[in-house]
Amino acid sequence: MNINPDVLKIRNTIIRTRRDFHKHPELSFQEFRTSKIVAERLEQYGLIVQKNIGKTGVVGILEGAHPGRTIAFRADMDALPIQETGDVIYKSVNDGVMHACGHDAHTAMLLGAAEVLSKYQNNIQGTIKFIFQPAEEGYGGAKFMIEDGAIENVEEIYGLHVWNYQKSGTVGVQDGPVMAAADIFTIKIQGIGGHGATPQGTIDCVVVASYLIQAMQTIVSRNTNPLENTVVTFGQINGGYNFNIIADQVVLKGTTRAYTENNRELIKTRMKEIIQGTEQMFGAKIKLEYKDGYPPVINNPSITNNLKKIAQTIVEDNVIAPYLSMGGEDFSYFSNAIPGCFFFLGSAPKDRAPMSTPQHCSHFDIDEDVMLIGSSIFTELGLKNT
Repeated sequence: MNINPDVLKIRNTIIRTRRDFHKHPELSFQEFRTSKIVAERLEQYGLIVQKNIGKTGVVGILEGAHPGRTIAFRADMDALPIQETGDVIYKSVNDGVMHACGHDAHTAMLLGAAEVLSKYQNNIQGTIKFIFQPAEEGYGGAKFMIEDGAIENVEEIYGLHVWNYQKSGTVGVQDGPVMAAADIFTIKIQGIGGHGATPQGTIDCVVVASYLIQAMQTIVSRNTNPLENTVVTFGQINGGYNFNIIADQVVLKGTTRAYTENNRELIKTRMKEIIQGTEQMFGAKIKLEYKDGYPPVINNPSITNNLKKIAQTIVEDNVIAPYLSMGGEDFSYFSNAIPGCFFFLGSAPKDRAPMSTPQHCSHFDIDEDVMLIGSSIFTELGLKNT
């Protein structure tokens, strides 16, 4: 392990910063305290600071003494509506709000890199933008930052995620898709109710719903390439009144996931076709409400290779293929606009069983020493920007 010496010197500051953010989590677009601290710290480091970018976001700009490219590093800042149950000294003091995804660590790591890089301004070529983003958790804060000019003139962007699905100290990175498109749908079925003992003349929405759920599983099993991961999940079924009443309405809610835009559109098209056929089969009226979520995160091959080389100088053989999931990430808006690389920093606590502290659980925590790796990677990327 070859942690940047300047990062190592501020180890306690990085950990203390993360614990402070963890103790005072804030929900999407409510990151007022967090963004205030971020802005104050960046100003202390001598950076140009832009506030209220993407509502509650902050951008720090470090202009090197020599001409060169403009690159950007991104960290998200928001927390989740979860009641923390873990027993740590930095446990959340905000009732029902918790940093259960590691955004506190992301912010602390990027502040650490900004502190170190600010000391090397006279050696830096080009410009480095430090993007502290609000509202990743479902609100697409990245879009708002882009609209406010956060990546104007930026040529490439890097982001990371602490990842408790990987062994502590590993860096998971690869080119191509690494996070899925994450869409949401609601299906409303309208039929004709009646008595459970006399089903003739009714259109039973429970039967229609059960057929639809089964039929839509064939989208994944029979319509998409089995080598390309896709998911159609029904997470909620609401309908019916009593054991002997045939339901006249059922509402289904769920999510779809895909690593490519082609499969994303295929799922959407097949859902519509299956619904049309089901309407004709049963005589029910069925309405699909489909909401596009985050696009897939697709890493640019060239800058991903650059990231790999730098990561290897720090963690050596611990650069691995990432533990992939079908989760979504709004870093995709950045990487769709300009070349981007999103990588995963193994952070599972060393004293816990594997997978025992997953993202979004109420006792989530990380191995804090891995933050030195993240800060070192950002630092080396900045120093080697040519």
